[in-house]
Amino acid sequence: MDRTDASHRPLRLLRERLRELFKPLPKGLAGDEAAIHDMRVGCRRLRAALPVLVRRPESRRTRRALRLLRDLGRAASGSRDLDVALLLLDELRAEQPSPEATALRKRLADARRRRKARMAEDLLDLEIALLRRDLRKLILRGAEPMAGALARLRVQRDERGAEMLAAVERLAADYEPAALHAIRIHAKRLRYAAEVQDALAGRGGAAALALKKVQECLGRMHDAHVLEVLLRQHALRDGARGARAMAKAALALAERAGQRSREHHGAYLELAPVPLVRGALAAMGASREGS
Repeated sequence: MDRTDASHRPLRLLRERLRELFKPLPKGLAGDEAAIHDMRVGCRRLRAALPVLVRRPESRRTRRALRLLRDLGRAASGSRDLDVALLLLDELRAEQPSPEATALRKRLADARRRRKARMAEDLLDLEIALLRRDLRKLILRGAEPMAGALARLRVQRDERGAEMLAAVERLAADYEPAALHAIRIHAKRLRYAAEVQDALAGRGGAAALALKKVQECLGRMHDAHVLEVLLRQHALRDGARGARAMAKAALALAERAGQRSREHHGAYLELAPVPLVRGALAAMGASREGS
């Protein structure tokens, strides 16, 4: 690696992450779905990079920027669960269509429409100008030197990696959606840290690729579980008001969504998650015993 090139990589990467966030922002604020997706990804990647790359990660300005990025990411994710739920419900309806299933889909579509309207309001209420100012000033201060940035990544890798590996080992083959979703969040955060490390070190993405597999597999499991829970809620409400046909249809669809979720859990187990995670941490250079 060229030493001169390496010394400039932290600042270049920080600027690149800022561009990734702000490029889709105008269209995202206008409601463009592809741009909103890119905004969500940009928020995650910048939130992973910022504490590693800025000179003073504990400063008030950095902490405020991270909070605003978190709020932006949450606002941009406002309708995401319902977007995915509708796609999954359409797949289930295609297997066994019925008037009741169509009516349930209309309910979810109406709920998504309301959620999108609230999401647009939430996005417009955010302090975007303040976020842009903070990020520009953080860049003007310069980036953390390469050695310091890599040292921060080692701390993240060891702490988060140990926690994730312990959770994966503890859960073994059990189907516990909440605990598995927590593992997915670990995988996502470690994946973005691995991407920062790869960009700084100028190397391949073996760790990021392995963690992405875990994240995506558990993401599909979680999405199906969310739909199952949602449909069970509709079944309970319909049953309470005497709409037996609707309750029966919602319950049947919920059971099929739950089956899908368990199938995705089976695919996760086929990844052999314990050695996969250990291998990802080894690729990142994890130093703790057993990883």
